[in-house]
Amino acid sequence: MKMVQVKVFDEEHEDDLSDMINAFLEDNPDIDVVDIKFSTSCSIQEEEQIYCFSALLIYRT
Repeated sequence: MKMVQVKVFDEEHEDDLSDMINAFLEDNPDIDVVDIKFSTSCSIQEEEQIYCFSALLIYRT
């Protein structure tokens, strides 16, 4: 029986998030992806906008 697990990714740029997820999938070819949940947030610190791109990868091992 395969166990359900999760992995959280959090990056400041959407391309970095894609790269991190793709690298994880490449390093773990035997997992079965169940779902990916995506979230974006933005905040302002002083005069700078800060973005956060997050993903929750749900998979089976």
